[in-house]
Amino acid sequence: MRSKDVNKGAMFSYISPEARVPEDHPLRLIRAMVNAALKELSPKFAAIYSPIGRPSIPPEYLMRALLLQVLFSVRSERMLMEQLDYNLLFRWFVGLNIDDPVWDVTVFTKNRERFLEGEIAAGFFAKILDQARTADLLSEEHFTVDGTLIEAWASHKSFKPKDDGGSSSDDGEGVGKNPDVDFRGTKRTNETHASTTDPDARLYRKSMASEAKLGYLGHVLTENGNGLVTDVCLTLATGTAEREAAIAMIARVPGSKHLTLGADKGYDTAEFVAQLRSLNVTPHVAQNNSRRKSAIDGRTTRHPGYEVSQRKRKRVEEVFGWEKVIALVRKVKLRGLRRVGALFQIAAAAYNIVRMRKIFGAAA
Repeated sequence: MRSKDVNKGAMFSYISPEARVPEDHPLRLIRAMVNAALKELSPKFAAIYSPIGRPSIPPEYLMRALLLQVLFSVRSERMLMEQLDYNLLFRWFVGLNIDDPVWDVTVFTKNRERFLEGEIAAGFFAKILDQARTADLLSEEHFTVDGTLIEAWASHKSFKPKDDGGSSSDDGEGVGKNPDVDFRGTKRTNETHASTTDPDARLYRKSMASEAKLGYLGHVLTENGNGLVTDVCLTLATGTAEREAAIAMIARVPGSKHLTLGADKGYDTAEFVAQLRSLNVTPHVAQNNSRRKSAIDGRTTRHPGYEVSQRKRKRVEEVFGWEKVIALVRKVKLRGLRRVGALFQIAAAAYNIVRMRKIFGAAA
């Protein structure tokens, strides 16, 4: 018998969001890991909020919402609030009941500075990494490092001479908010020019075959066992930033064991190799023999571990691929080194969470 197409609006609902999410849903394990990390961050949250006054939206709610934005490729916080309003799965993950109101989008703007002050993104990344270490998922000896260009939320038209206070001296014909600009024959460098939109952004090109873009450099250090990110940082885009960040991150690896560090040809310089060896780190750097002599000689390449590191180091590209395609950090919609750096840390933590869920699922 055919039922009639009638909208049966119920006044009350007796089913909670918890009951609507399947037991085998991928977000269940992710939510458990996230809740464990946020519980350990409770002292940090208490330190950045006043003990008196009107109660705020729980910071745990905000962190879970930001993770949803990264995991589900939500393009903006305004769209995130729209999803949170009617998406039952999002409400369950954040902790909202069906009839709980959704907060205003400006909440993220107001709390972002508070999170930056308390270094919440770095703390969350560290707690997720501690879970991986407790589960014995991290290699303690073999690592890989690499960097990638993160495009800034600024256009080339905002890149103007520093000495004229950001006037329109480089502008061509045209009026309005988006005038025509001709850069041909104009020499523009980071020493003489700066972006009026995002002063921290630098004009940079990753290789000779690519165009120059305004952006930052994101760096990750991964372990070679399961490809998890063990350290992450964001720096200004300079020609030496990748090697400087690599030295800083490998120096922060705990313990006194002898380490190996894999990297691509861009790290094959005599100074970088010497710095690694001074830190008791074997440089498993890809040899760059193009019209020059490589700083990596036979005493390194003769060992079978060098070939293993060269195979393993390519997995670091999976981190950048996931963050740029899924987490949407290819071109960020935030401005400033600190804000973009915090987002990059959250994206790296989200990558580790997804990777750990897959490892746990395969083990089960």
